[in-house]
Amino acid sequence: MNIRNFCIIAHIDHGKSTLADRFLEFTNTVSKNAMQAQFLDMHPLERERGITIKMQPVRMNYKTSDGSEYVMNLIDTPGHSDFVYEVSRSLSSVEGAILLVDATQGVQAQTITNLYLAKKYNLAIIPVVNKIDSELADIDSSVAAIKSIVGCKDEDIILASGKTGVGVDKILASVIDRVRPPVDNKSQPLKVLVFDSHFDDYKGIVLSVRVLDGIVKQQSSLCALSTGLTFSALEVGVFNPFLKKTDSLSAGEIGYIATGLKTIEQTLVGDTITELSASGSHANIVPFPGYQAMKPVVFAGLFAKDGNDYSRLKDSIYKLKLNDASLMIESENSASLGFGFRCGFLGVLHLEIVQERLTRDYGMDIIITYPSVAYQVKLRNNDTKFIIKNPMELTETMAIESLEEPFVNMQIIAYEKHLGNLLQLVIDKKGEYQDIEYISNQNTPGITDRLLIIHCQMPLASILIDFYDKLKSITSGYGSLNYEIIGYRLVDAVRLDIMVSGKIIEALSSIVYQKDVYNISRNRVASLKDNLKPQMFVIKIQAMVRGKIIASESISALRKDVTAKLYGGDYTRKLKLLEKQKKGKKKMMSRGVGSVDIPQEAFMAIFKV
Repeated sequence: MNIRNFCIIAHIDHGKSTLADRFLEFTNTVSKNAMQAQFLDMHPLERERGITIKMQPVRMNYKTSDGSEYVMNLIDTPGHSDFVYEVSRSLSSVEGAILLVDATQGVQAQTITNLYLAKKYNLAIIPVVNKIDSELADIDSSVAAIKSIVGCKDEDIILASGKTGVGVDKILASVIDRVRPPVDNKSQPLKVLVFDSHFDDYKGIVLSVRVLDGIVKQQSSLCALSTGLTFSALEVGVFNPFLKKTDSLSAGEIGYIATGLKTIEQTLVGDTITELSASGSHANIVPFPGYQAMKPVVFAGLFAKDGNDYSRLKDSIYKLKLNDASLMIESENSASLGFGFRCGFLGVLHLEIVQERLTRDYGMDIIITYPSVAYQVKLRNNDTKFIIKNPMELTETMAIESLEEPFVNMQIIAYEKHLGNLLQLVIDKKGEYQDIEYISNQNTPGITDRLLIIHCQMPLASILIDFYDKLKSITSGYGSLNYEIIGYRLVDAVRLDIMVSGKIIEALSSIVYQKDVYNISRNRVASLKDNLKPQMFVIKIQAMVRGKIIASESISALRKDVTAKLYGGDYTRKLKLLEKQKKGKKKMMSRGVGSVDIPQEAFMAIFKV
């Protein structure tokens, strides 16, 4: 079969999307007039942040120098660790992977993680050193590091530039030579893998699929094996790169199936689709194993600012989940915030992207509670342990025997010259150093500074907010990390509440280390003071632990110029008006009059403190 299915995997900002642009140009899939940078980054957020958030398939027709024609199905993937689930689903749908390494940065954490994932799926690996045209390129070092982790030879590594197009023809030729073609199983019963989905107002749920066996046509009667859901194929087609309708999809092809379904609560990602027989039953098809569910590591509550928008929030968040299979959703009811959802994310960036997409794509005005990890609690006189994902579940009335937090195994990839500062960062973040593994050897020609992996263990809560930023600062942008949860360990922590005008702001409650509670409290109340607008009354901002106020700030009331209308006369007239104003404000404070609207910017500012 003249079909090749492959994807591009790399660390963030190593040039995947730019290289994909050159593929689109080289194969004339997109005309030069219509071309724009990072063409496959379809969402405005991806262009603004300069990162890929969603995998994006595209079908390219490529004609070789000897006249042979090939169908090249490419899937561009994200590079950030928060979106590794997108990468794993892409890898299950192809036979080969281009392993891209930036010549100015070398091998980094997600390079290794994605390589291991690709090997798990037994894919052909095509190593490529990108950005060789850069003045900062260290090609020899990058080649040596790739040889060390992949175990390949010099001639297996392609030197290229996604910016200038150098080496693009060699990469496509290598994909044809090294990536095995899919098996021609058109005559077999239909078997389709769903690796992604999204919602379309006209087509309903649109499934991104890889056809493993058989042929699927428009109006085919289909069945999802794991859920038992039945539907008809409203439309089938390919990504070119936008949706392009075709008559059918055959074994080995990647494309889409428009289902017309509006039941957005039911996701089909990872399911196996087959065809119903005339009797209404389906053939004896062994379903695809599916995808291992990703375990969320960060939890936060999502609530509509206006309680009447709950149904709209529910509709929006389930549509978003269709396009983001790693998002975990549970219904939640808060005494102060009303009905909402407790959501699980793969990291803080994942949380920020979900918040942005709900606001931009669906016009939702939402409140996000302070991000937290899941804690394990054991009560006195009770041998069972239970998990809490919301800090408000940790009440003062609980007879707690032990509180445990999640720990992670972390791998930090950096150069040897940054070792001392990185070990200090790990210690400052309550981590435990394990050992060091060297990727490159200083005796290798072209290597001036050895690349290493620092293995350590640390609390997940310590790396949620600013660890990545500090890592980048210490290593001048070269450092990278990857981690996985290994279990729970005892922690001395308490619930910290923030009160504004005497009311606990549930969205800002969090569980913090006992030893850090005073510093964190002062920082948070100071941040709120800087981000809240003054009102006609004094706003008190307080941090409270176990009913005790441990930090406080206040915002002075706006003062109306009550003397502006005066002209002439004795100065006692002015004093009387000012005294009357003073008594009025004192009366307002005694009654606790006035509610304070906390903007989303204030929440996000506290997240970053």
